[in-house]
Amino acid sequence: MYNYSDVREVHLEITQRCNAACPMCDRNHNGGEVNRHIRGDEKELSLEDIKTMFPPDFIKQLNTMYMCGNLGDPISARDTLEVFKYFREHNSKMWLSMNTNAGARDAEWWAEVAKAIGRMGCVIFSVDGLENTNHLYRQNVRWEFVERNMKAFIAAGGRARWDYLIFEHSECDVERAEQLAKEWGVERFMKKKTGRFIKSSDSSAKTSHQSVNRKGKETQKLAKPKKAEHQNLALVKQKEIEKTYGSMMDYYNKAHIDCKILKNMSVFITAEGLVLPCCWTAGRMYKWWHEDYRAEQIWDFIDEAGGKDAINAKLFGIEGIFESGIMDNIKRSWTLNSIKEGKLGVCAMKCGSEFDPYAEQFK
Repeated sequence: MYNYSDVREVHLEITQRCNAACPMCDRNHNGGEVNRHIRGDEKELSLEDIKTMFPPDFIKQLNTMYMCGNLGDPISARDTLEVFKYFREHNSKMWLSMNTNAGARDAEWWAEVAKAIGRMGCVIFSVDGLENTNHLYRQNVRWEFVERNMKAFIAAGGRARWDYLIFEHSECDVERAEQLAKEWGVERFMKKKTGRFIKSSDSSAKTSHQSVNRKGKETQKLAKPKKAEHQNLALVKQKEIEKTYGSMMDYYNKAHIDCKILKNMSVFITAEGLVLPCCWTAGRMYKWWHEDYRAEQIWDFIDEAGGKDAINAKLFGIEGIFESGIMDNIKRSWTLNSIKEGKLGVCAMKCGSEFDPYAEQFK
């Protein structure tokens, strides 16, 4: 796929812990109990882990390091600030950023993050409403903390961006939020057209999603926005794909893979220290709806490489992971005739050239 010396971007999942309980996140069951495959054993990378995996010479070759991931929020990790300082120490020109719900830590910590990242970077605040609506999706996130922390980061010189995921219940607040972003000094406000009404389990469409809280009690019923300008156009494109190919699975079997991470020469590091090409491949590892999480196809590639230890950068460094062959084996699978024959299905779902709900979010 590419070599260790080619890597220019790192997507880092520093923790599996999170202060929120978003109903469409794999970390929990529709906003309820924590994913049974990580519950009670949430992983997190320490500063010492980071120093082991990312030696200074490797950091110097990077253009970008950003923290996001599948299961956690960087603000819930103990060493997030120190990790940003470490990367900045060894590369003054690289871009540093993180995606976060902003609902934790104090104002002083946020000011320190702004200083550590500097002007070559930003924080992307995932805030999907205002005081009366943000918590309906970002469950357990308190608005007063969001407002305080965003303002503290900006006041300390931080470059802030705001990603607003639009649902029916928060559609009414979009214009006011955009105005508020200008007042606070946010440099970009992104109206994000959610693709989350396409099931990741089988790619079928759904019209709503019932949220629950930690006790299993029903909370907000999530629905697509009503205005066409706020809807993800991939939901329309899906009908065309099914008409052309017969079904989404038939399309995935034939889809040409236009790999997003190859464009940026990126790697994804999980909170366990595992190295995979992207968050989407890693995101198939622990789907909560499987009794046995190893039912997902990605485990075939992990096993072929020698198991989880073989792709653990805490044991072998990132360079050693490339020697395991997992990157090349994933790319090689794209030439196969079908998912049944070994083509990695998640690659077709996320990077198939004719259907891209992810990219449509930002249009």
